[in-house]
Amino acid sequence: MPYVCNIKFRTMKNIAIILVCALAYCFGVQAQSSIPHSQAGFDVEKTGIAQGKIETVTYNSKTVGTKRKALIYTPPGFNKSKKYPVLYLLHGIGGDELEWFNNGKPQIILDNLYVEGKLTPMIVVLPNGRAIKDDRTTGNIMAPDKVEGFAIFEKDLLNDLVPFIEKTYPVIKNRESRAIAGLSMGGGQSLNFGLGNLDKFAWVGGFSSAPNTKAPEVLVPNPEATTQQLKLLWISCGDNDNLMSFSERTHLYLQQHRIPHIFYVEPGGHDFNVWKNDLYLFSQLLFKPVDTSSFDKYGLHGVRAESNVRNSKYPQLTADHRAIFRIKAPDAQKVQIDLGRKYDMVRQEGGIWETVTDSLGEGFHYYSLLIDGVAVADPGSETFYGMGRMASGIEVPFKGGEYYALKDVPHGDIRMKRYYSEVSRSWRRFFVYTPAGYDTHTAEKYPVLYLLHGGGEDERGWATQGKTDLIMDNLIAEGKAKPMLIVMLDGNMASAGFNTGALKAFEAELTQAVIPFVEENYRVRKEPGSRALAGLSMGGIQTLYAGLYHTDMFAHLGVFSSGWLPFYQKVANDQYEFINKNKAAIDSQLRLLWIAMGGKEDIAYQNCQNMLKEFDTLKLKYTYSEYPGGHIWPVWRNNLYNFAQLLFNK
Repeated sequence: MPYVCNIKFRTMKNIAIILVCALAYCFGVQAQSSIPHSQAGFDVEKTGIAQGKIETVTYNSKTVGTKRKALIYTPPGFNKSKKYPVLYLLHGIGGDELEWFNNGKPQIILDNLYVEGKLTPMIVVLPNGRAIKDDRTTGNIMAPDKVEGFAIFEKDLLNDLVPFIEKTYPVIKNRESRAIAGLSMGGGQSLNFGLGNLDKFAWVGGFSSAPNTKAPEVLVPNPEATTQQLKLLWISCGDNDNLMSFSERTHLYLQQHRIPHIFYVEPGGHDFNVWKNDLYLFSQLLFKPVDTSSFDKYGLHGVRAESNVRNSKYPQLTADHRAIFRIKAPDAQKVQIDLGRKYDMVRQEGGIWETVTDSLGEGFHYYSLLIDGVAVADPGSETFYGMGRMASGIEVPFKGGEYYALKDVPHGDIRMKRYYSEVSRSWRRFFVYTPAGYDTHTAEKYPVLYLLHGGGEDERGWATQGKTDLIMDNLIAEGKAKPMLIVMLDGNMASAGFNTGALKAFEAELTQAVIPFVEENYRVRKEPGSRALAGLSMGGIQTLYAGLYHTDMFAHLGVFSSGWLPFYQKVANDQYEFINKNKAAIDSQLRLLWIAMGGKEDIAYQNCQNMLKEFDTLKLKYTYSEYPGGHIWPVWRNNLYNFAQLLFNK
């Protein structure tokens, strides 16, 4: 069953909980070594060393219809008889070709790296990324025409500037010898232009990329081709930068699609202290053999979890899926994080408590803060009803989670509906998923899946933790599942407990209250072949009980991570006897009995195997599936994904 925790509360006073940043590499033997931040003096001019040269050039832009300026940095010892790779380095929305020179001093950073033998000799081009005739920073820099100039620059870059550089300077003229990077607006340009023109650039870097950055699925529509063509994709941002969300969304998409890249989160905001450090690190990787196994080392901090509340930076997740917590509780004597396993937090100066967990499994996890033994929800996290109470949750990115990703497909709705039950004599509610087009295709009637949660959860489970709407939207859009309604009802029956009485009460509620209400108030088909019933854990037991006794009502049954528990043995035996006596009718009525487990680590595994042996003896037809992971939501999401594709096909 889903984890259920009974907690005895006592009074707490003056405990403030604030989640802030923690450095992942400070904790535990499992912490990865991290690439160091630039050291003091990396951007300070040194005397007595060879220096590169900065010059201003003018090139004719057919795109803009005028002559335009750019700065060119040639490395120390530049020799016209040799050929060099090129880095195109772009500025932000408030700058021009002089912004890096005036504020970032790239020539000093690069000169210092050359003397240390850390760079491949390269030419660096610093253009004006605002491709309009009046490309100065005067007036309103946010004026539509000036902003549009940053998009137009793609054509100016490819058709005018690159050809000029390759005609004027001794450069290597292939994609493997071209890099593009930039800060803020220039970071967005670099990702847009670089990833959009992989025949021209093999090295791409976005520093604190701005809102002009295209959506990840537009940037990388073909992950496999991008992976094959890219030499290096670098994305970085300061941990206090308000534009972090644009870098995060790109990183998460790349991670989900297994595209090698560096996501470097560093201390700082939206300023040149961050961008100079980015150039310092990024430039050292260019035009050299690439070791993708080292990419995860470029993370001093974690990334905010997807399940955090709006604007909350913490908890965070590292590249290797450890969760980072830092909590302020100055009056507490003991603080822990409870993720099934309890992690003691270490008190620091100022009442700060901190810890980093072991690597967490991919997918969704409930957790709590334990402050002096009292379990409380984390104010930095969304809360979920799932441990017999409201608890925090953390979503660990899942490389195989593409099937529940938010995509540009037609989206259905999840609606909450209240109803009065004459069966339980109470007001109750359910959530219902209606597919895209339900409100416009008013002549169409739909089949229905009645979907049940587990113990300690309620009707919200599948709607939130389960990501039901995203799973179904994607399946239906791909033509892999029939459009259907999914009714997510409350399986908890008041004062019935977890016993035979509860099963009977639920059976009555489902068959005499919920189904009649749904069929009266929604456009659904009413024949047994258009009804399905499924549930996880406790909901799986309810499915066994209500479903196998009512194959005249349900032609499709799904049992996820469940099986008859030992204390239900009499109930199970009675059902086995019923199946034996009614085998012919069940065989003719039941189109699908789909039973799935989360592998041997699933706590219900043995109960299920015992039940299947009885089914085999009875020669009851079923389909069995295993998806490793245990008794957790990532398994059940996958169960729904696979089960839904089998429904209503006859």
